[in-house]
Amino acid sequence: MFLRQLTYLIALDRFHHFSRAAESCGVSQPALSAGIRQLETELGITIIQRNRRFYGLTAEGERVLAWARQTVAALDGLRQEAAFAQDIAGGSLAIGVMPPAIQVVPLLLESLRAAVPALHVEVKVHSSNEIVHLLREHTLQLGLMYLDQVPPDGPFETHTLYAEEHVLAAAKSMPLPAGKTMQWSDIETIPLCLLSRNMRSRQLVDAGFQKAGVTPTIMLETDALELLHAELLAGRLASILPVAALPDRIGAAGLHTRRVVPCASPDVGVVRLNQPNNTALLGRVWEIANTLKLDDVYTS
Repeated sequence: MFLRQLTYLIALDRFHHFSRAAESCGVSQPALSAGIRQLETELGITIIQRNRRFYGLTAEGERVLAWARQTVAALDGLRQEAAFAQDIAGGSLAIGVMPPAIQVVPLLLESLRAAVPALHVEVKVHSSNEIVHLLREHTLQLGLMYLDQVPPDGPFETHTLYAEEHVLAAAKSMPLPAGKTMQWSDIETIPLCLLSRNMRSRQLVDAGFQKAGVTPTIMLETDALELLHAELLAGRLASILPVAALPDRIGAAGLHTRRVVPCASPDVGVVRLNQPNNTALLGRVWEIANTLKLDDVYTS
């Protein structure tokens, strides 16, 4: 059995298409198909459902896929261990981050690169549930997400970075009541742009309105923070966002904010798989992440 055959299987499950899977592996389609058939012959089972097209994995194939992912992840770890043994201050790290916490990533990367200068990082945006799934599949090594979305009985370690706090944000040209806080009822007539309803942060906002018996004036919903920021800074709409999701330009030349009360404050933090064979790189990354505490940065 060759590791390349396992890589073929992982790529085929990812793309669900022989040609695209072969292209991602840098081989021809016949070579990939032959490699999968050879793996089936060696194991004595049928791994994929096929005719001329890929129709998915068999039940046995799903079990082989899980084993293949663990094996390939372990090999990547072995390579990074070898690199560290040669005193190479680098390595690769894949991080998944939920949209409301995307602006936390530069602070995390700043600390990581101070310790591992040649670190290569791939950052992708996912929901908290997707991050948990991708950590299990060894596609991600680190997640930045709501910690109450981490399965309590799962093989995960967590570290809290801050408790999320929601604020109403608006351009200075839009009048807001005096004071540092606002009730949900104070927001009812203010035109709003909000994150999409499938996002946990938005669901907390909806729960606040519902509990207060308030029907908000929502003019725009989107999963793109950049669009919300543009509307805010242009003074067209206000928004309710976590402090961590506010644009950088607040203060004298930008926005004013009011903390919205009462509102749930879930913990946001970093997550990794708890496994005995973590690489030296991931161990160092986890040590650094555990020194971070961002409550003083992301509270209003």
